[in-house]
Amino acid sequence: MSAPPTPDAGPISASDAGPITASDAGPITDADGGPISSAAATAPTPTPPRAPDAALERSAERTAKAAARGGGHPVRLRALDGLRLLAALMVAAYHYGGRDGEITQAWGSSPRAQFPTLSSYFAYGCLGVQIFFVISGFVICMSGWGRPLRSFFASRVSRLYPAYWVAIILVTGVFALPWVAYKAVSPSDALVNLTMLQQPLGVDRVLGVCWTLWAELRFYALFALFVVLPGATRHRVVLFCAVWTLGSAFAEASDLPLLDVVLMPEYSSYFIGGMGIYLLHRFGHDALAWGIIGISFLIGQHYAIRELWHPANIDAFSYRSATGIIAVVAFGYVAVTLIALGKLNWANWPWLTVAGALTYPFYLVHEHLGWVVVWVLHQKLGIPSYGTFALTVLVMLGLAWLLYRFIEQRFTPMIKRSLSTARL
Repeated sequence: MSAPPTPDAGPISASDAGPITASDAGPITDADGGPISSAAATAPTPTPPRAPDAALERSAERTAKAAARGGGHPVRLRALDGLRLLAALMVAAYHYGGRDGEITQAWGSSPRAQFPTLSSYFAYGCLGVQIFFVISGFVICMSGWGRPLRSFFASRVSRLYPAYWVAIILVTGVFALPWVAYKAVSPSDALVNLTMLQQPLGVDRVLGVCWTLWAELRFYALFALFVVLPGATRHRVVLFCAVWTLGSAFAEASDLPLLDVVLMPEYSSYFIGGMGIYLLHRFGHDALAWGIIGISFLIGQHYAIRELWHPANIDAFSYRSATGIIAVVAFGYVAVTLIALGKLNWANWPWLTVAGALTYPFYLVHEHLGWVVVWVLHQKLGIPSYGTFALTVLVMLGLAWLLYRFIEQRFTPMIKRSLSTARL
């Protein structure tokens, strides 16, 4: 349960507390990030000419906001909700049938024996993590636009922690049961896990997938410091993406642990790609945005192959071809880009909103509690492998709905309101 983190460990949700919409809720801003009032827009006094970048930003924001609202209501990007759940299901398939480890104990044999054909495909499911990171770059850029630092901080904390705390308690409690074969972490380590800082502190993890939360927290910190704090503008986001890309290359070349921790070169390209895609969504086709996306994909596929590819070996559990890895990473970039450009607006089914809401709690509980459910269904009740797989996913989705309905919907607004009004 406390194995060291690997790129195969699990997914991360990038969802924001509010709905994913086709436009940002923040005010129209000028080049300096200040609000543009109608009085200022119609004042008769002459004004100096604006720089092309500022004019592009002002015009694009107005166009995007006008186009995104029908009858005064923002258009929700439901296809992105569906992509979130698809990425989560990919990772679940990997954890249940595409790897060895503790899941072997749950099945009673190697998952390759349970799924002779599908296990080789399930092994690619771990790349759902990379797709999550691209989505995160898109959504965090959207949610941080036009927000003060306090509001951004409150939205992130209130979104991540309530379901996470309950998941820590649930997994710790279930693993402490005498009939469960898996070992729980120590009480002290479980308490540290509540902070979400167990990874840098070297503490045993309650949730194996939480290594991705540590990557997310570092992304939030960098984005808050260099974009949200000074005020989000197109120019500032482009500069942030360029500097982070170059800094990540420096970190890789210098082999300095501190730079690796702060700039995380193995994951940064996915977040950067998502931010580039959001620039397309907000401002339309632009050479700089396409350049950010293209460069981030080229770097991202390199790290995906470096971490996940190995030569075909009869003794290895899984073999992922380099072409297959590139194809899955490319799918993530292309899917988010198509959604950002409005090409998948036809996928506007209301149930996708629920799917997006379930993704984060599902991600938190599906792996470790899934081991227990697989063991009960397959070894104790004798349900065949494929039936056990499907039922386990359904049980975890049901638990995710309970967490969403009774924990997130109740406590997320409360925590967000408290943090937003707290005195500094």
